[in-house]
Amino acid sequence: MRARFLIRAATGLICLPLLYFGAGLVGAVIPGKHADLAPGTDVLIGLARAPIHYDFLLPLSPELRARYGFAKGAGVPVDAPQAEWLLVGWGSEAFYTSAGSYADMQPGAVFTAITGDKAVLHLDVAGDVASVEGIDYFTLSDAQYQALLASLDANFQRDQTGAPLALTAHFNDHDGFFAAKGDFSILHPCNAWLGETLRAAGVPFGIWTPTPQAVELSLRWHQG
Repeated sequence: MRARFLIRAATGLICLPLLYFGAGLVGAVIPGKHADLAPGTDVLIGLARAPIHYDFLLPLSPELRARYGFAKGAGVPVDAPQAEWLLVGWGSEAFYTSAGSYADMQPGAVFTAITGDKAVLHLDVAGDVASVEGIDYFTLSDAQYQALLASLDANFQRDQTGAPLALTAHFNDHDGFFAAKGDFSILHPCNAWLGETLRAAGVPFGIWTPTPQAVELSLRWHQG
């Protein structure tokens, strides 16, 4: 009896991740509702893949440097001449701000992220990324790009003056974290947030993309 229970429990533990992964692939091909904005080729953006999530990669034009000038106070040198791209990511506060590398992951932070946690935004800068692998590029119309920026702006928690709330955590000497609206959980992870943000900018994308594989499939399926 005990052996049967242990076998069933082990089978369940194996099947749950497979079900989650499979549901993400299904969600990647089912189109989610997106803003009615015409596509275009005005602005080239990227999605930079890490082992478990994607970041937005936005070109650091003079307008974007000014828009994100607040980040300089948190240590993000958006005005540095060698900075060509702004990376924007979203995730669990407990996990995101404590794991400088995947070797630093703590069980408590992982558990908090899975079960529900406050969200944070991560900003960083990058120079020439032409030789960097794992970046998917595509273009947006100016209207789509402005909608994308507005959606990102709306994610920041702000103080009484309207300034984004900076946190003290850092991964390196040119990044910063900011308090974000919304909650992170296993059902609403960073990759699903990325899909929501793209759809808000009028980009056809899957209805639920919780894994990097789901994001990649959704890009191929809906963007070609």
